[in-house]
Amino acid sequence: MKKKILIAGAGKIGSAIAALLAATPDYAVTVADASPQALAAINTGPNVQRLTLDITDPLALRAALTGQYAVLSAAPFHLTTLIAEAAVAQGVHYLDLTEDVASTRRVKELAATAHTALIPQCGLAPGFVSIVAADLCRRFDSLHSLRMRVGALPQFPSNALNYNLTWSTDGVINEYCEPCEAIVEGTLRQVPPLAEHEEFSLDGVTYEAFNTSGGLGTLCETLQGKVTHLNYKTIRYPGHAAIMKVLLNDLRLRERRPVLKDLLENALPVTLQDVVIVFVTVSGQRDGRLTQETYAHKVYSQAAGGAMRSAIQVTTASGICTVLDLLAAGRLPAKGFVRQEEIGLGEFLANRFGRVYGEGFVERLAA
Repeated sequence: MKKKILIAGAGKIGSAIAALLAATPDYAVTVADASPQALAAINTGPNVQRLTLDITDPLALRAALTGQYAVLSAAPFHLTTLIAEAAVAQGVHYLDLTEDVASTRRVKELAATAHTALIPQCGLAPGFVSIVAADLCRRFDSLHSLRMRVGALPQFPSNALNYNLTWSTDGVINEYCEPCEAIVEGTLRQVPPLAEHEEFSLDGVTYEAFNTSGGLGTLCETLQGKVTHLNYKTIRYPGHAAIMKVLLNDLRLRERRPVLKDLLENALPVTLQDVVIVFVTVSGQRDGRLTQETYAHKVYSQAAGGAMRSAIQVTTASGICTVLDLLAAGRLPAKGFVRQEEIGLGEFLANRFGRVYGEGFVERLAA
């Protein structure tokens, strides 16, 4: 029997998740959104049900969750806790993609008394990057540093920001504005966003990286006392951070986020021609020697779920679909708070959805 799945949010990522799951024989998928226009526009194929739903209406939300196996939140970050609370009340498994630290703390609180699994941060970063980092860390006798760098970038940048909209504008602004967690000299600290700028090269291309919020997931808590330095930075092309600092700090648009969102969405075009970069480096002691290991991988836009999708759509949607698959197969705890770093990298990459991060995406998901 198919497991019933409710996807909250009919945006770029929600529609991609629905298309991937509906292409299998294992899930009966419903996409819920407050906007009938957004629901009508999603490209998911014929096997997806659409439901007009105001997530801020607790009674309507609980009714929509009745009989569902799991709810997958692809809604804006400020709505995630409402969905998690309703999921716990209705005895439904909960998965999300949020990078918002406060939301994840609330999900963890809810998990303490839940009878189902609550698995936040199931996307790219946070998400897959934590799975990679944990796998590398397990190869060391003791840890010195863990550096995580992730970016979703246009393949062909053509404006001063060297950036196109490939993901949630609200999410991008939030991670550029909120404090960032890091471990510095063994101490858990908050560091400012858009700070600690660096440059590096990969495959002959120069990139910049800087602090952003949320990408570490729960790794700081997991590795506190075990690593000397741990940080996460977003990858962009050189020059991006300087312009964003002008907008956010000098023009004080961090205090007027709706204005900044309007500016970005009306000035920066969307593109399907993007590339996702995952770059993780761990150093520590192994067999009595200071050793370093690095994971570097790129994922490009590709056909998935019956349509051409951006790299950030494919990687984010595949991440949460993989975690759902592992949960449904009994490979993850069915109750309580589940961290991304508890998921084995090998098992993730072997999954029909997770293969997008390894050998490449396979359209024949029924296999």
